[in-house]
Amino acid sequence: MLSADDLRSFATALLGAGGFTPDDARQTADLLVWANLHGVDSHGVLRIPRYVEMVEKGLIVSGGTIETVRSTGAITVLDGGRCPGAVGLNRAVEVAAALAPEHGLGWCAIRNTSHCGAIGYYTGALARQGLVGIAMSASKPLMSYYGAKGEALSTNPLSIAVPSASGAPVVLDMSTAAVALGKIMAAKDAGRAIPEGWGVDADGQPTTDPAQVDALLPMAGPKGSGLSLMIELLASVLAGAPVIAPSLLNTGKGAFNGMVMAVDPAAFGAPEDFLTGVAELETAIQGLSPAGESPVLLPGERGRRTAAERAATGIPLAAGTVAKLTALATAQGIAVPAALG
Repeated sequence: MLSADDLRSFATALLGAGGFTPDDARQTADLLVWANLHGVDSHGVLRIPRYVEMVEKGLIVSGGTIETVRSTGAITVLDGGRCPGAVGLNRAVEVAAALAPEHGLGWCAIRNTSHCGAIGYYTGALARQGLVGIAMSASKPLMSYYGAKGEALSTNPLSIAVPSASGAPVVLDMSTAAVALGKIMAAKDAGRAIPEGWGVDADGQPTTDPAQVDALLPMAGPKGSGLSLMIELLASVLAGAPVIAPSLLNTGKGAFNGMVMAVDPAAFGAPEDFLTGVAELETAIQGLSPAGESPVLLPGERGRRTAAERAATGIPLAAGTVAKLTALATAQGIAVPAALG
């Protein structure tokens, strides 16, 4: 167990020693620890060794300049110059939020960035400003297309967050795959099997061994692969930075892309009326009779409960994750927190 503050400090130090600038390391560490706090360990600090490796290979360029490609009305397109995902998506959030009051909505596409992490982090930030947040991201093929063999599509995460009078936004954060790749990584680190339906091996056969997963499966079959395809069109092709087609046709290799939309409820009417409507719907859903022993929860509610618990008791890390972070720290000359042994 580590406190959020201690884990954030350790993560910042590891990233800084691994080639991230101080500010980029801070933003990235905050994103990763937020994921761990909310129980999304697949997108937490277990990603640090891979992020450092991406810096070494030039796949992430820390400390560069994010440029504006074009800006027309409510829409802005940015080029991240291979910036860390947290840095790029945070900038997209800022731009979209600034456009929303003037136009009713702000749409910011950021191309040529890197892995964005837990995407609910960004939409939640917009919702806490009283805006409706929508975000998507796109990357290389990791998931099969329904009815086809092998990797063809990204797992394209999608998040929608809505402000609430309680101050705790309603946040949907989902992957278009049956499960996020990070959960396969987390299972591998923890040395545990995965459920059937998460992935297939190199022969296209279902597997419960995370080490044998060759491609993830789309959620809900054709619905998942269809949604993933549309996110690639919106987050990549529309922004002039396609990823999937060049990869499948061997005509090039795209980077990561993201899209953030901020919607101002005031453009639709009195914001307080919207918040009242949100509160009524929350009450109605939470008042439903449970079908089993588990309570009826709103999107994002389980994560908030986990965050409250982990903020009080500490953040647990899998043995495999601890081993990798400890090895990286030793190689970098970074002190390992006493709680990690």
